[in-house]
Amino acid sequence: MREATGIARAARPGPPDATAPADRRRWQTLAVGLVAAFMTLLDVSIVNVAVPSIEAALHAGPSDLQWVLSGYALMFGLVLVPAGRFGDARGRRNVFILGLALFTLTSAAAGLARSSTWLIVARLLQGAAAGILNPQVAGLIQQLFQGAERGRPFGLLGATVGISTAVGPLLGGGLIALDGTQEGWRWVFYVNVPVGIVTILFAWRLIPTQPKAQRRRQSLDPVGVLLLGFGVVLLLLPLVQQRQWHTPLKWLLVPAGLVLLAGFLFWERRYARHSDPLFDLALFRRRSYSLGALIALFYFAGFTGIFFIFTLFLQNGLGYSALLAGLAITPFALGSAAAAGLGGRIVERFGRPLVTTGLALVAIGLGATVLALHFVPGHQAPLATAGPLLLAGLGSGLVITPNQTLTLSEVPAAQGGSAAGMLQTGQRIGAAIGIASAGTAFFATLATTGEGWSRAFRMSLFVAIGFVLVALVAALADSLAGRHHRPVRGQGSHGPVG
Repeated sequence: MREATGIARAARPGPPDATAPADRRRWQTLAVGLVAAFMTLLDVSIVNVAVPSIEAALHAGPSDLQWVLSGYALMFGLVLVPAGRFGDARGRRNVFILGLALFTLTSAAAGLARSSTWLIVARLLQGAAAGILNPQVAGLIQQLFQGAERGRPFGLLGATVGISTAVGPLLGGGLIALDGTQEGWRWVFYVNVPVGIVTILFAWRLIPTQPKAQRRRQSLDPVGVLLLGFGVVLLLLPLVQQRQWHTPLKWLLVPAGLVLLAGFLFWERRYARHSDPLFDLALFRRRSYSLGALIALFYFAGFTGIFFIFTLFLQNGLGYSALLAGLAITPFALGSAAAAGLGGRIVERFGRPLVTTGLALVAIGLGATVLALHFVPGHQAPLATAGPLLLAGLGSGLVITPNQTLTLSEVPAAQGGSAAGMLQTGQRIGAAIGIASAGTAFFATLATTGEGWSRAFRMSLFVAIGFVLVALVAALADSLAGRHHRPVRGQGSHGPVG
């Protein structure tokens, strides 16, 4: 089934829905969701530039700092699917507000931290809150928009993902510069508090409540939750702790995690015979969903690690301040923001080939970055890489938004939260794999070759390019097979999505 066609066919008018908000109200609701998504995704990257300040202020060791960075992502990925399922079943409004309130409180707790242990606990809880909140945003888009009109809101969500990831170091560097390295890092967390409070008020007013008749009271599949949760944790732990746990035995956790995930798949298939499972495995029989999830996993493995390593290269290798390091990444953010909105508008017309084009641009842009660093390895490196990173950012905007739109195009609205949660879980796993792989290449080159920070960064870029190329091959093979031609507007099929 062609996912681009699925977008078009779902645009046919369905039966009137008296509970649907007016057009202006639903866009206002979307704005609330995007602000919340921006906050939670920003905290994946904004803390990177604050690490040196946190280390000095709290006397944090390497293991502590790793947990400050990775604990957030770990808990984020852990609760995505259960939270998405809970929102699908019990209504997204209350779950959204709960997650946002918890995120705001834990942000304040992180800013008030007086020890590294305090900060780690706050970051773990903050990551869990982000995981509760994020699937509700994609679920709301599925609920409020139909068919082809989902392209634009998913485009805005994709722009939010790209901007938040890339602008985090810039914003973090600016906050630290304003209040000094000793206490400025606290504002990296405090900035969420006023924004969170205001967003909660608007969410309470704008997000529609789910009628009681539509709320499902079935079991929330606790066995499935545990199998998926422990499987994800075992899979991610050796990746996020690879530099702190020196024993090779840590890699035994990976096959253990895969066994639990296999058990999760077996359980869900069995559980589905008599009740609604945590995640409907039938979604993977839709090419639009299974292929999109695969592309997302490998693409996030490729592009997420770049910012972590680039920040290390600029601050530790070249002696840049946190603010200047953040500015160096801005070209990617600008390109991603510009292309994401466009990608959301034209994805209905071009389908999967648009994602293929974006992945090719990212690979070319990162390859050009490697060449720029080869010829300009010193302090002028950020200027030399600005153009290539801009090109890679433009490609990224044509990947994240269209791929998410195509991946969720045929998912019923009633499953929107859990489907988005599983997609984002794959993205978080991919990001952890990418950061671990790029970091390994970076530090191994730095330790063994003695050729400097620039070469180490180039080697990590080769790893990132490899992941992007795997995603490109998956998208290209599918496009060449002729399974995703340009859709015919208004083409009918099985009826509206959602």
